[in-house]
Amino acid sequence: MHEGDSAGGESLSSTAGPSDDSTPPAGLPGDLTGHAGFPGTVAPAARLGTRSTSWARALLIHLAVAALAAAAGVGATLAVQHGTATRPGASQTPRDAAAAQPGAMNDEAVYDEVEPGIVDVTASLRYLQETAEGTGFVIDAAAGLVLTNNHVIDGATNVTVTPVLSGKSYPARVLGYDLTDDVALLQVPGVTGLKAVTLGDSSHVRVGTPVLAIGNEAGQGGSPTVAPGVISSLERTIVADDQSSGLTEILHGMMQTNADIRPGDSGGPMADAAGRVVGINTAAGGGTVYSGYAIPINQALPIARRIEAGQPGARIQIGLPAFLGVLLPDSTSGDPRRQASQELRHTGAMSGSGSGCSSGDTTAVPGSIAPARSGALVDGVLCGTSAAAAGLFAGDVIISMGGQAVTSPGSLTAIVNRYRPGSKATLAWVSPGGSRHTSAVTLDAGPAG
Repeated sequence: MHEGDSAGGESLSSTAGPSDDSTPPAGLPGDLTGHAGFPGTVAPAARLGTRSTSWARALLIHLAVAALAAAAGVGATLAVQHGTATRPGASQTPRDAAAAQPGAMNDEAVYDEVEPGIVDVTASLRYLQETAEGTGFVIDAAAGLVLTNNHVIDGATNVTVTPVLSGKSYPARVLGYDLTDDVALLQVPGVTGLKAVTLGDSSHVRVGTPVLAIGNEAGQGGSPTVAPGVISSLERTIVADDQSSGLTEILHGMMQTNADIRPGDSGGPMADAAGRVVGINTAAGGGTVYSGYAIPINQALPIARRIEAGQPGARIQIGLPAFLGVLLPDSTSGDPRRQASQELRHTGAMSGSGSGCSSGDTTAVPGSIAPARSGALVDGVLCGTSAAAAGLFAGDVIISMGGQAVTSPGSLTAIVNRYRPGSKATLAWVSPGGSRHTSAVTLDAGPAG
């Protein structure tokens, strides 16, 4: 894991975790090329965003969540393992839900109302050597504010947004994100011609309410695709995991729909019959019935407003986190040798120490380890980071930062998390030969998420 990650697996999120978006692997029911349909039985759901690596691989929605697959152009999504209703009567079958709602929605009219505010979101994941594709929508045109899912930008070092009507791409600033609620707020300042969507009130959504899910299916760009459906359940709690990163998250208060949400739709708007956005497309999948899931807009907006105001919290990160650029063992032990043995059991790979920097987050346990009694063992160093500039190598053990003792990989993570990008700190470490080193480092802006 990176120095900014909590124990639980190597990842490359600056002071945060890896990215995740996914799609169903080949052979699953349903047509990945178009929305409109209600596929039969599928396994758990997944996040909806699209990822492709520099080798044109894509992160697909596995029905248990994202998995790297040898196919290009598929969007990211959160796979749902389990879902439960939090109150009696909150769930009906899709057929019953549709029957309960009189009248029909004019899909074309709703699409025409919402489309001007939709943007494609492209996240460059430098340290994963991937690109993630998803969707977002403008909530404040004058300020250039775009709402999307956190998992669309998770692990991103650069983000661009492309309004679907103009087709022009602009660099976006990550104002902040909420990992727990899977919400992120972007900003494209100084861009003229943006149009905000009309926001609705999700407290008025009922089982049977017709909705239209709109998004950048399969990360294809251009005109968005649409998925009509009805709300089949409210107040759902879902467990979604990403097989590519090992991340599992629990999302509460979700709206469930039979709209055929697909990879790449993550972060896109879910609109009601009046063209008002009432939710954020987030996850899809299921056990016996394929379902889509959306975050209610009334749940997401307070988070966005807090981020806009620059108010951090236990779950809210403002801006990008500080980033040192070292890869750490997935261990809670303070003993570097125990950290190495635990990591070796996890990865099964060993390398020589002092082997230079790495362009990605794939590492192996160093063959030689510094003789320090406690600290954070360095599994690897990412090229172009402050850690690489300071001269750290695999096998070194970091023992202090900014005058604070580093007693484990987790303690280094906690220390780095207290800094902001651009901050300076003195780093001390021991090399495998036993010599002690100190260096002043300037922390980078790390990957999002």
